[in-house]
Amino acid sequence: MTGRMLLLLAALGSQAPVQCGREPDPAMAREERPGEALYGLAGEFEKAGDREAWEATLRYLIRRHPSSRFAEAAKEDLKAAGLTP
Repeated sequence: MTGRMLLLLAALGSQAPVQCGREPDPAMAREERPGEALYGLAGEFEKAGDREAWEATLRYLIRRHPSSRFAEAAKEDLKAAGLTP
């Protein structure tokens, strides 16, 4: 390779985005995650007075997305309603 070609490659390489190996901060997410969407849906069912759908949605959230912070909130909501999570 010529010196000019190496210089061009170095210049182009310096413009490449730097990738980071860590997980993105959930608070900075631009899209809803499934746990968040399900928790919001459960809230809509609660507002509409559909307790059966509210409970079923919270239980589904806990079962399908157990590591979600919204699963923890769902468990607390069920406990507060006198139900076993």
